[in-house]
Amino acid sequence: MTSITPTITDRWRSWRGVLGALVLIVLVATLIVLLGGSRNGGRLDIEATTPSGARALAELLRAQGVEVNQVTTFDDAVEQAEGSLLVVARPEFLADAAELAELAGRPGARLLIAPTEPVLRALAPGVTARPGSPETVRQPGCGLKAAVLAGDALVGGLTFADATCYGGTVAVVGDTTLVASGSFLTNGRLAENGNAALAMNLAGTHQRVTWFAPRTPLGAPEGGEKSIEQLIPANVGWFTWALVLAVLLTALWRGRRLGPVVEERLPVVVRAAETVEGRGRLYRARAARDRAALALREAALARMTPRLGLTATAGENEIVAAVAARTGQDGGQVRQTLYGEAPGGDAALVALARDLDTIERQVRNS
Repeated sequence: MTSITPTITDRWRSWRGVLGALVLIVLVATLIVLLGGSRNGGRLDIEATTPSGARALAELLRAQGVEVNQVTTFDDAVEQAEGSLLVVARPEFLADAAELAELAGRPGARLLIAPTEPVLRALAPGVTARPGSPETVRQPGCGLKAAVLAGDALVGGLTFADATCYGGTVAVVGDTTLVASGSFLTNGRLAENGNAALAMNLAGTHQRVTWFAPRTPLGAPEGGEKSIEQLIPANVGWFTWALVLAVLLTALWRGRRLGPVVEERLPVVVRAAETVEGRGRLYRARAARDRAALALREAALARMTPRLGLTATAGENEIVAAVAARTGQDGGQVRQTLYGEAPGGDAALVALARDLDTIERQVRNS
């Protein structure tokens, strides 16, 4: 007997399309999260995970027990600077002389990254800088502990007068440390050479760090007309494409299904016996004894094969052996009946039908 319960292969064929679509959706969603899940922000923004952000450095400092707080306004920077290391990450946004004078009057250590000329005059008086030093990997070349421990690092952009560390691109004046460029602090370059060590040695000298990184020029109005692109939140485009892809996959999945078979009433009811008799007359009219014999043999095999416990893919030898064992007939005679040549006349065709009926009955009753 053949089991009618669906096999594992049958279930796999039924569900492989759905499972494939689900796996594809999960992979696309994962890719979208990895590529589009970054937090946007300005250069050296410690909340930004973009290559130009500084989130990685902030997390490293926090792992060492350093409290890192980012401020984006001048008032917050002045208020929180006392008792902490003030990191001026975007000095190009500091241009007001009164604000710079107020900030200079506040005591405390400072780390100036790529300082502009007004920032140097106010916060590091007496230090001059010359432009034109390309960013490249340099050796410390000085006795500064933070530089010696870090080794080679990516620095450049400016050259400070009378400075020797990293070819004059890093200088220390009292409680103020000057760095010519901030590329070695960014997420994209932090892992190269000794960049991470130099960044942590310079920014981790205090238990609390106030990271001053304005996202817009200080004093700029927050209102004004904005384009549609500026009004759309970040990463909306990724989710829109994900939704479009999900709709397309669903359409492809559901579109392949033709739905249930719809029964329609036939204008004329034709009895099965009449259909068989009509086909028989057609075979007789065309003397198609070969086609008639083939139809009889295929029908008999289709009915006997499940009773023999064989599958539809069973071979000729396997079927002949099973029938001979079940009926007790000679294997050669069984093969001649099931797979022999086409009958040469009507009498031979009738005899073939009779032999097939006998074999089928013996298989059914055994």
